[in-house]
Amino acid sequence: MEEASATCEVRVQLGDRDYPIRIGSGLLSRPESYDAVPRGGVAVVVTNTSVAPLYASSVARAVSARHVRVLRVELPDGEEHKNWLTLNTIFDALLTNGCDRKTVLYALGGGVVGDMTGFAAACYMRGVPFVQVPTTLLAQVDSSVGGKTAINHPLGKNMIGAFYQPQLVVADLDVLDTLPERELSAGLAEVIKYGPIADAAFLAWIEDNLDALLARDKAALAHAVKRSCEIKAWVVGQDERESGLRAILNFGHTFGHAIEAGLGYGAWLHGEAVGCGMVMASELSAQLGLMPASFVDRMHRVIERAKLPVQGPATLSGDRYLELMRVDKKAEDGEIRFVVIESLGQAGMRPASDELVARVIEAHSAR
Repeated sequence: MEEASATCEVRVQLGDRDYPIRIGSGLLSRPESYDAVPRGGVAVVVTNTSVAPLYASSVARAVSARHVRVLRVELPDGEEHKNWLTLNTIFDALLTNGCDRKTVLYALGGGVVGDMTGFAAACYMRGVPFVQVPTTLLAQVDSSVGGKTAINHPLGKNMIGAFYQPQLVVADLDVLDTLPERELSAGLAEVIKYGPIADAAFLAWIEDNLDALLARDKAALAHAVKRSCEIKAWVVGQDERESGLRAILNFGHTFGHAIEAGLGYGAWLHGEAVGCGMVMASELSAQLGLMPASFVDRMHRVIERAKLPVQGPATLSGDRYLELMRVDKKAEDGEIRFVVIESLGQAGMRPASDELVARVIEAHSAR
């Protein structure tokens, strides 16, 4: 395991659009952390009202030498604000300040800020550079990497967006010191995901080191973030636009997105919904004859130990899940396709009957 103080780099290999993910402590405030960013133009630090008082000034100072001026845009905090109205706040600032194609957007925050800033960068003047500076564990190990940008719609999560890669990801482990416990657990859901879909040994490591991760041990977090990013970077390098392999990164997400949309965005954190969704997806894998019941028990235990929900909300019916799942991006011609575990460390896509899915939901709901 790497020392907590060491800085490491993982590269996302996309030909002429390659970019580094820098992982370590104290990176956020160092000017050299951003040396992969184009010089000139205006820097726009997009953040939210919770993160801005903690880190916006540090990032603005660190990038000021690379840009003619630095602006700040503060968005409201929360998944419920990941919509057109909030997105227009970014566009309003860019247009009001005469920002041009040399403008660089810096996404300073969690997955919501990263997704919206990336989508704004993809759209403004048909594309300006942007940088991910993730401040949550979930964003560091998942949403900041790979170029998926989007906003939500009342009928479906992340249904309006674009594939648009950042210039750089700066993952400063020190920002996790200020992360609320609930957000830390939500991020662990995305860390846990990488084990069953791609690396059985990593799942065992997570089980052995979960207490250290919950205690924010820097060496444990450094390894978890690095290995998660290595797996995601490899998958994205093989399938940038989710035409095949990349879909495995959505293990637990079909169920999870239905929970988020069904309850209303923000009622459950994304990672909480994914954690519960992974229990359901593990059960579906077993019901399809792919995995033993012991695997379901194992996933239940590790997700529960991570302080994540293992039962779906009592207020959401099986019919409502199915209705929402049909809007999911992985549905084809109305047929819902699920990411399932075919063997430990290997995932695939399978359809399942409505009746089977309803039984799985019922077995893992708080009713």
